[in-house]
Amino acid sequence: MKPTKVFLLLNGEAPKELPNLSNYSIICATDGAYQFLKENKITPYFISGDFDSLTDIPKHIKVISTPNQDFTDFDKILQILFDKGFYTIDVFGASGKEQDHFLGNLHTALQWKEKLKLTFFDNYGYYFLAETTTKIDDCLDKTVSLFPFPTATNITTKGLQYPLNNEDLDFSKRIGTRNKAIENNVNITFNSGDLFIFINNKDINNEQKNKITVGF
Repeated sequence: MKPTKVFLLLNGEAPKELPNLSNYSIICATDGAYQFLKENKITPYFISGDFDSLTDIPKHIKVISTPNQDFTDFDKILQILFDKGFYTIDVFGASGKEQDHFLGNLHTALQWKEKLKLTFFDNYGYYFLAETTTKIDDCLDKTVSLFPFPTATNITTKGLQYPLNNEDLDFSKRIGTRNKAIENNVNITFNSGDLFIFINNKDINNEQKNKITVGF
């Protein structure tokens, strides 16, 4: 039985390598990201947006118009997925290109944290909004960064080179960037606040960077 998990593509930096799409219940995209799917001969279950980024609207694909300018295309497609009963979503193309879009996508993730499980993937690794008790597998030698939005309290980590022991992070004062996993399993707990965790692939030199693919 196929898992009820969604592959969602946004109009940021396109993935250099795709995951196994058969692991997803549905594939969908915002209008600006549809061109990438078309070029790779991938037919989505639906596309949505205000269609300000897509003039050649496909006839054979379900199109959901969401013209409300009070919300981003990302927020609106999450609402559609939530209404359809999909709560676990892998998001690609949320970073890269214009950085205000990236920050806006993080803001949207915060708005949906109680309703959806969102994991973001890009060409360098993945990131997500942590639960107060979070275990991360397959981490050895990878770069792990902790970003409070805007604060997270009493953070304790296990498996990182520079551990935290009941310490607070505050975006305006102290953040936890560029730590390193010294164990394969990393455990992070905290009491309150919001904490994004970024897992990057192993540190490599500049000549290798363009060969990175996302690990799934």
